[in-house]
Amino acid sequence: MSPVRRCSRTACGRPAVATLTYVYADSTAVLGPLATYAEPHCYDLCSEHSERLTAPRGWEVVRLAVDTGPARPSGDDLEALANAVREAARTPQRRTTAPAEPSGPGGTRDRDLMEVARRGHLRVLRSPEN
Repeated sequence: MSPVRRCSRTACGRPAVATLTYVYADSTAVLGPLATYAEPHCYDLCSEHSERLTAPRGWEVVRLAVDTGPARPSGDDLEALANAVREAARTPQRRTTAPAEPSGPGGTRDRDLMEVARRGHLRVLRSPEN
């Protein structure tokens, strides 16, 4: 499956740039920027089909500003993110912030714990007394 969402119109394979939704109670069609997630009752449209959109008689079309910039992060953004993740993985960090309430059964605060290992989103913490 392609990561780029395509226009919902039949036989159109162009990339989608806008999302069309309907407000039936108000007889309104709303055309706005491409939604973050594909929804089952919304229609993704390419630039050509979004410009030519018309609504049935008696309906109003509300056009929200559509961002025509790149929809995907640039290579520089992805590289900067990858570098930040690599740097964070290289050096275990001691926590310096503490929660307002004691966190452990003995009243141990998070600032008293030292991170000794990490696996994915899980951390292994050691108390300074141990």
